[in-house]
Amino acid sequence: MLHDKLFVFDIETIPDTDAVKNLTDFQSDNVDELREELDRYHLDVTGGRNSFPRQMFHKMVAISYVVADIHRDSSGESYTLRDVRSGGSIDSSEKELVEAFFKFMNGAKPRLVSYNGRGFDVPVLKYRAMKYGVPATALYKLGDKWNGYNSRYSADWHCDLLETLSDYGASTRGKLNEVCSILGFPGKFGVDGSKVTVMYDNDQVKEIRDYCETDVINTYLVYLRAQLMNGNMSKENYNSAVLDMKHFLEDSDKVEQAHMHEFLDAWKDANDNEFELE
Repeated sequence: MLHDKLFVFDIETIPDTDAVKNLTDFQSDNVDELREELDRYHLDVTGGRNSFPRQMFHKMVAISYVVADIHRDSSGESYTLRDVRSGGSIDSSEKELVEAFFKFMNGAKPRLVSYNGRGFDVPVLKYRAMKYGVPATALYKLGDKWNGYNSRYSADWHCDLLETLSDYGASTRGKLNEVCSILGFPGKFGVDGSKVTVMYDNDQVKEIRDYCETDVINTYLVYLRAQLMNGNMSKENYNSAVLDMKHFLEDSDKVEQAHMHEFLDAWKDANDNEFELE
C-alpha cells in the first residue's frame, strides 16, 4: 500500500489504578496507596526487578504527533509538513483521545512512525481501545500477513525506529535521547517520562502535552535522517524537510507555543546553527 500520510506519534501516560481492586483485591481510595500497590504487584511478578506497570495498566494523558504528506518521485520520498500538535484539549478524556486516534487511523491509513511504539505506545492504545469499546479496524483489517500495522518488519506501515535502527534487537536498542545526541538534535530537555505522573498530579497537563510534542519532533527528525541513510530520501529532500520543520517552529506562537521556540533554540545549540547537510 502506498501511504500518502506520515503520522509520527508519541503518548504520555500515568499509572491506571482503576483495576487495582480487581487485580489484587487491595482496598483503598487513596491514589498514592493504589500506585504503591501497583508497584508492589509488578515487583512481585518480576522477582523484584521492575516496578514499571505493564502496558494494560497505563492511562493516556496525552498523545502528540507530526503529520506530513508523503510524495514520491525518481529520487525517492519527500515530505510536506502539515502540523505538529497534541490530540484533543487539556480537558479531553482518555476515551476521547483514543477515539480520535483510531478514527484518524481508520480514515487516513497513514504510515506510523514511533520510537518504541510497537513495544509500548500501540499496545497501550490497543488495551485502552478495548477498555472503551473503540474500533481499531485499520490495525487488523488492512494489509496482509507480511505487510500491515501488526507486521513487525513492515516499516512502510509502522516504522518503529527503536526496532529498525537496532536491526530488531541485533544491536543495542539506543534511547531516543542518545540517538539525538549524535545527530545534532535537541533530544529531551527539562522533562522526561518519569516526571509525567507528578506533573499530572500538579495539573500540568499543558506542560505534559508540550513535552510530548517536542518528543515527536525529535522522532520525526531522526526518521528523516534514517530515510536519508537507507536511500529512501535524497539529501535535497532531506534538507527541504528539515527546513520545513525549522520554519514551522519559527512561525509558532511565541506565547502559546513557547516550547516550540525553546526547542528551536536547543536545536541551534545542538547543531551549531547548521540545519542542512552538505
